[in-house]
Amino acid sequence: MLKFTGLITTAITFGLSLTLTGCSGPSLDELVVGDQRTTEEITRNGARHPVETLGFFDVQPHHTVVEIWPGGGWYAGILAPYLKKDGHYIAAHFDPESPAAFFRRSQAAFVERLKHHDGFTNTVVTIMAPPEKLDIAPSASADRVLTFRNVHNWMHNQSEQAVFNAFFAALKSGGILGVVEHRAPESFSYEQMVSSGYVKESYVIELAQKAGFELLGRSEINRNPRDTKQYVNGVWTLPPTLRVVDEQRDAMLNIGESDRMTLKFLKP
Repeated sequence: MLKFTGLITTAITFGLSLTLTGCSGPSLDELVVGDQRTTEEITRNGARHPVETLGFFDVQPHHTVVEIWPGGGWYAGILAPYLKKDGHYIAAHFDPESPAAFFRRSQAAFVERLKHHDGFTNTVVTIMAPPEKLDIAPSASADRVLTFRNVHNWMHNQSEQAVFNAFFAALKSGGILGVVEHRAPESFSYEQMVSSGYVKESYVIELAQKAGFELLGRSEINRNPRDTKQYVNGVWTLPPTLRVVDEQRDAMLNIGESDRMTLKFLKP
């Protein structure tokens, strides 16, 4: 395992390796439909394009990758086994002592999931609870920091810049930050972004550049032109949340998941 000093809250180190020493590990194409993932997770592959997205972020099996707020483990089920043999997967999750019951339950369920498949062996779980707890990994230790649909959450307590600064600190020089986020129209105000869950692409770029990153590339892998971004319940109107009355459900399912930016940034 990668060695850490004083930052780690939980380390899952059970079971045997998926692959024998000297053998190549499973490919991303194999893992996205593997038995370590749930049927529900696999059905969302078409909306989230995990192979193409991780390819755009140039995630390699030998990398140390920090995933930010992995939730139930949608991407963890791909990344943990992909990195298990030659790399390291770090899940910067919610605080298990958070006053918010949702955060405590989510973190506990994630840790419990890690115990039930060999693909999660050697996963390391750290805490990210901005603005106070931001030691997601040792300084300059990560090859990749990845965050999927999270930026809007940090805007509720205006901690987003502190979070991006923490990403910069965790990455090695030459490391890449990968961001997937619900994309707001550029006309949205800060208040509209917070209430809707959609964030302007220009604002994400601004946060990254203020932290010290350089914009390395953009992709339209996760674009959805059917998303109007004008809903009473914001992005949570769309699947998978579907915060709608029954008669709106089919229409929202037809739109699909949100229109998303996919950006990568370089730490010089």
